Amino acid sequence: MNGTALRVCLPDQKLLDAMEPSAEVEFLVWDLTGPAPADGFDLLVPPYMGRPDALAALDGVTVGLVQSQSIGYDGVADVLPSGCVFANAADVHETSTAELALGIMIASQRGIPEFVRNQSSGAWGAGQRPSLADRRVLLVGYGGVGKAIEARLLPFETHVTRMASRERDDERGRIYGVDSLYEQLPLHEIVVVTVPLSEATRGLVDARFLAAMPDGALLVNVARGPVADTEALLRETSSGRLRAALDVTDPEPLPADHPLWTVSGVLITPHVGGASSAMFPRMVRLIKKQISLMLAGEKPVNVVLG
Repeated sequence: MNGTALRVCLPDQKLLDAMEPSAEVEFLVWDLTGPAPADGFDLLVPPYMGRPDALAALDGVTVGLVQSQSIGYDGVADVLPSGCVFANAADVHETSTAELALGIMIASQRGIPEFVRNQSSGAWGAGQRPSLADRRVLLVGYGGVGKAIEARLLPFETHVTRMASRERDDERGRIYGVDSLYEQLPLHEIVVVTVPLSEATRGLVDARFLAAMPDGALLVNVARGPVADTEALLRETSSGRLRAALDVTDPEPLPADHPLWTVSGVLITPHVGGASSAMFPRMVRLIKKQISLMLAGEKPVNVVLG
C-alpha cells in the first residue's frame, strides 16, 4: 500500500504486541474511532464485537482486506465500502462456542442452575434430572460451529441428527435439508441452532418451530438472537412446556427487566460463546497467516464478501 511494506492496521495494542516485527510490514493501531492514521491499509482488523456500522469509518480509506474477529457477518455487506474484501474469523471461535453450547446443554439437562440457587440457601434439592446421554439432538445448522458441537456431543453418547440448507450425505450418513425441519423437530429432545443470521433465517425459531418441538424439549441458541422470535420463545418457556439455553437474545443486551431472565427453565449467557482464552492466540495466528499470504502474493483465507 505504501510501496515499501505491507500496511496492517490493528484495533488495539494487545494485538500489536503479539505481532512479530518485520521490515516487510508496517503496523498501525486504529479502533475505527477518530481519524484514520493513514489513507490506506493492505489489511485492517476491526475491534471484536463491534457493530457493522462502525465500518462506515472506512469511507474515504483504501483497504485491501478487512479481517473480522467474528464468524458472523450479518449486516456487513450493507456498510462495507466498495472494493473492500471481507474475511471472517472461521476456525477462531468454533471450539469455544462448542464448549459453551455443551456446557449450557449439560447445565440445563442436569439442573445445575437450580443447584447454584439452592447453594445460597443451603437447600439440598436432590432428585433425578434428564441426562444428555441417549438424548436425540437436532443440529439446525451444520457449518463450523455445528460440526464442532457434533464432535463434542458424540462422546456423550447422544444421537445426533445434522441439518443444513440442503440435503446431502457424508461419511457419517445423511445430512438433512432444512426442508425436513418440521418432520425432524418432533423427533428430538434437544434442538441446537447454529445457523448464520440472514433474511432466510431471521425469525426461523418462531411459534410454529417451537410448537413442533416435543413437550419438555430444550432449545439451545448459539447463533444470533434475531434467529429466534423472543415473544414466541417467552410464551413456550413461561408455560413450562419447553426449556431454553441461550447465549444470544433479541434484543441484546437483554434489558435487566426483561421477563425472559426470570423464566424457570431458561438459562441465559451474555453472548460469550467465543469469548474464551482460546480466542486471542487463534486470532493472532489467523492475522499472521493472512499477512504471510499477502506477502507471498497469494489470496487470503476465509473471504466471505468481495
